[in-house]
Amino acid sequence: MRIVAIPGSVRADSLNARLLRHLVEQAPPDVEVELWDGLKSIPPYDEDDDVEPAPPPVAELRAVIDAADAVLVATPEYNHSIPGVLKNALDWASRPRAETVLANKPVAVTGASTGRFGAVWAQAEARKVLAASGARVVDTDFAVALADEAFDETGRLTTTDHEVGLLRVLDALESEVAAREELAVA
Repeated sequence: MRIVAIPGSVRADSLNARLLRHLVEQAPPDVEVELWDGLKSIPPYDEDDDVEPAPPPVAELRAVIDAADAVLVATPEYNHSIPGVLKNALDWASRPRAETVLANKPVAVTGASTGRFGAVWAQAEARKVLAASGARVVDTDFAVALADEAFDETGRLTTTDHEVGLLRVLDALESEVAAREELAVA
């Protein structure tokens, strides 16, 4: 299974990028996780600019999503919602609506936050946007609260609970990918 992992923050030391880098290193051998960190290069969505060929960073985002079996988004929480750069990228990926690369694409959302709730509101917002975009949103929760304390100096998660939660997300994505493949064969 091939997963594209998208951190929802462009900050250099993003906790959500750290979470996804950990996953890249710890994924089971049959799971390839590609970290895509190009949010900063995506221009603001403007329907006037949504033409073919798409702006190169947008074309790259769409191609990476299209080539993956599944998508994993890790979002921080900004004012109880998702960061604008993440919403902007999802808007670009969702168009053109009839041909969106998100159509029936299995997607899971996770989040890390320095707060006590682990970006749960932002995760709910991201799931809503992704579902509205036609994605097959996996119904699983995994939040890393107090994330500034959740990683060691090498960037690894420090608790078994976090490891188990992250693997549960991977399992849910794998099940959704298998269900999608079964539908395609039927």
